[in-house]
Amino acid sequence: MPPVYSQTQLLIIGGGPGGYVAALRAAQLGIQTTLIEGAQLGGTCLNIGCIPSKALIHAAEAYAQAAEQAGGRSVLGIRSGELTLDLATTQAWKAGIVNKLTTGVAALLKKHGVKVIQAWAEIVDGKTVEIRSAASDQAPQRIQCAHLLLAAGSQEQALPSLPFGAGQGRVVSSTEALSFAEVPRELVVVGAGYIGLELGTAWRKLGAQVTVVEAQDRLLPAYDAELVRPVAQSLAGLGIKTLLSHRVEGLNAEGTALSVRDPQGQLVELPADKILVAVGRRPRIEGWGLERLMLDMAGRAVRVDAQCRTSMKDVWAIGDLVGEPLLAHRAMAQGEMVAELIAGKKRRFEPSSIPAVCFTDPEIVQAGHTPASAEALALAQGFKLLQAQFPFAANGRALSLESPEGFVRVLARADNHLILGWQAVGAAVSELSAAFGLSLEMGATLEDVAHTIHAHPTLGEAVQEACLRALGQALHI
Repeated sequence: MPPVYSQTQLLIIGGGPGGYVAALRAAQLGIQTTLIEGAQLGGTCLNIGCIPSKALIHAAEAYAQAAEQAGGRSVLGIRSGELTLDLATTQAWKAGIVNKLTTGVAALLKKHGVKVIQAWAEIVDGKTVEIRSAASDQAPQRIQCAHLLLAAGSQEQALPSLPFGAGQGRVVSSTEALSFAEVPRELVVVGAGYIGLELGTAWRKLGAQVTVVEAQDRLLPAYDAELVRPVAQSLAGLGIKTLLSHRVEGLNAEGTALSVRDPQGQLVELPADKILVAVGRRPRIEGWGLERLMLDMAGRAVRVDAQCRTSMKDVWAIGDLVGEPLLAHRAMAQGEMVAELIAGKKRRFEPSSIPAVCFTDPEIVQAGHTPASAEALALAQGFKLLQAQFPFAANGRALSLESPEGFVRVLARADNHLILGWQAVGAAVSELSAAFGLSLEMGATLEDVAHTIHAHPTLGEAVQEACLRALGQALHI
């Protein structure tokens, strides 16, 4: 049966944060837009990533606080009665948040006139995508476009020795780990990156015994040791066992435990009801005909330029598909830019920083240069580096939140005081990421931030105080 053809100006494959933002902005600019998504609108972020994980983390923290109160350990003097957990209700609440956001995205796309097709797409060529109906008696639909935007996202990375579903479903990805029907008695987390530690911490607070296995010799390898130290202390305080420099071998013969080798080469078995493999994600490049375009690649990612153009004319790619950093807010910014470029505007994707947040306990955020990269830049360009930090132990708001752990750190040039980077670790420091990003994007100096009046009492005062300390003008330390 010959295919049925239709036309659109912009065709987007993938309805995650990058794809749907691109569609919304394109429609605002008067571009005829069609969006194809095989699963749910919102992609990994809204459905099985950022949003549900943060909801679970919040629920786990609320339960942990209630457990302190029930156990008579609250320093606030709050005492409560018997503690119970109705996990089904928790999961339903989490699903309700996801549903509210995904239906909101659908409503926005409809409002702006974006045509949304819920189906799996397969690329025919750089101007044509085919959609096959589930009904075998219907002709396949082919959509032709002037511009093709690839926003297929990423997927969980499995281990060859530990495939998802092994051990009669004992081995799971982060997707399944968000939706356990009951709290595991023994949870083993493979990978001490942000996904593994976020979910491991949440399930520990909900009552699971948690062991984290990491092949490298440190937790959160993407962050410097000083930032990670409060997180490591928190993990130990929660009773989470961390096994560093341990190599995963696979399941034991019975399929009931994880076999790992310790640094001395000895085999150790870790019994587990569930084994969460959280060793990263990779661009989703298979299964939808991407190889037919023969695009230039950067490893497993699609190579793009500073405008997200691929090696084929009028074919664009954004988000996780184009490699690190795999962040929803980066994909959104790229999607908005591509829509404006197609509309004839002049744009380039050259942000001064893309803040990264780790929602552990406590949280970590960094933006711009790290101490290591700032020192390398200073050496290469011949300037001296200023570095200062302000502890939350000296911040009134942090103390009133029972969260004195952590600090804010600022990095700046010594010659002109231009701010190069920010890092922070502490309760709710994710909310400081906007201030960090704004200061870097606007080229702020230490004086700009230090002389801006910050509301009292807030955690944000630590941002001001860090700059004052870098200038030798510290007031509260």
